[in-house]
Amino acid sequence: MPEDRKRLSFLDRYLTLWIFAAMLAGVLSGYFFPRMADFWNGLSRGTTNIPIAIGLIVMMYPPLAKVRYEELKDVFRNRKVLILSLIQNWIVGPVLMFLLAIIFLRDYPHYMAGLILIGLARCIAMVIVWNDLARGDNEYAAGLVAFNSIFQVLFFSIYAYVFITLLPRWFGLESFEVDITMGEIAKSVFIYLGIPFLAGFLTRFILIRVKDKTWYHSKFIPRISPLTLVALLFTIFVMFSLKGEYIVKIPLDVVRIAIPLVIYFVIMFLVSFFMGKKIGADYPKTTTIAFTAASNNFELAIAVAVAVFGIASGEAFAAVIGPLVEVPVLIMLVSVALWFRRRYWHQA
Repeated sequence: MPEDRKRLSFLDRYLTLWIFAAMLAGVLSGYFFPRMADFWNGLSRGTTNIPIAIGLIVMMYPPLAKVRYEELKDVFRNRKVLILSLIQNWIVGPVLMFLLAIIFLRDYPHYMAGLILIGLARCIAMVIVWNDLARGDNEYAAGLVAFNSIFQVLFFSIYAYVFITLLPRWFGLESFEVDITMGEIAKSVFIYLGIPFLAGFLTRFILIRVKDKTWYHSKFIPRISPLTLVALLFTIFVMFSLKGEYIVKIPLDVVRIAIPLVIYFVIMFLVSFFMGKKIGADYPKTTTIAFTAASNNFELAIAVAVAVFGIASGEAFAAVIGPLVEVPVLIMLVSVALWFRRRYWHQA
C-alpha cells in the first residue's frame, strides 16, 4: 500500500509534464506521419472514434468506481449547490460561449458555430477526471454529471436551434440549421457516460459483497487508479495526432479558436468557484461545481458537428480544437484549485 501511494504521488506530481509530452508527441506524429490520422479515422464507426471512446471509458472508470453510490441521494438535498450548478451549466455557460464566439469569430461563421456547439454540450465525461485530480467530491460530481446528461438528452436540440439558428440572425450574423435528434444525443451520452457509470457501479456493488468496503477502498481502488492517467495520456495522444498536421499548417486558425476557449474555461471556473464558496459550500463541493461548469462534452460537440456539417467542415475543426485547448487549461486549473484549497481552506 505505501508503495502504491508513493508511485501515484510521483505520477500526480508530474502530471502536467506527462500531458504536455503526450500533446507534443501527438502533434509531431500527426505532422510527420499524416497516415496516422487516417489509421485512427479508419477505426471510427459513424461519428464515434473507437480508440478515443475506449480511452475515455477506461479513463473515467476508476473515478466512477470510487463513487459511493449509496450517498448520491445527498447530492440533491443541497438545493443551493444543485441550483447554482444548473444555472452555471445551462444559462451562464451557453450564453458566455455564444458571446465569445460572436466577439472573436463573427468573421469566421463556421468556426463561430463550432464554438457555440462546444458551449452547448455540457460536460459529462472528463470532468470526472479533473474533479478527482483536484480532490473534489466524487459523489457530487457523479450526481451533477448524471443531471447534466438528462438535461442534454432533453434540451440539446432546442438549445442548438436557439443559439445556432435563431440568435445569430438577431445579431445580423450567418445562422445554420442543426438537425440532431434526442436519440442521437442519448447514444452519445450512453457511450461516454453510461458505460463507465455502469462499470463503476457494478464493480463496487459486486466486490464489496464479495470482499468488504475496507478491502475495496484500500486495495482495489489504488490498483486501478493508474488506469486514469494511462488512458488520459493515450486519449490525448490520439486526439492531437488526428489534427497534428492542421495544428502545424494553420496555427493562426488554431490560435483564433483557442483564445475565446481559454477565456471561457478560466471565467467559468473562477466565477463558479467564487459562487460555490459564497454560498458556503466546502472545498470538495466548490471544486466540483467549478469543474462541472468549466468543462464541456467535446465528444458530443464533435459528433454533432461531424454529423450535421461534415468531417471536413469548419464547425468540426473548431469542435476538435475544443478538447485540445480544454485539456491543458483544465489541468492547470486543477493546480489552481489545489492552491485555493491550501489558501482558503488551509488543507494540504
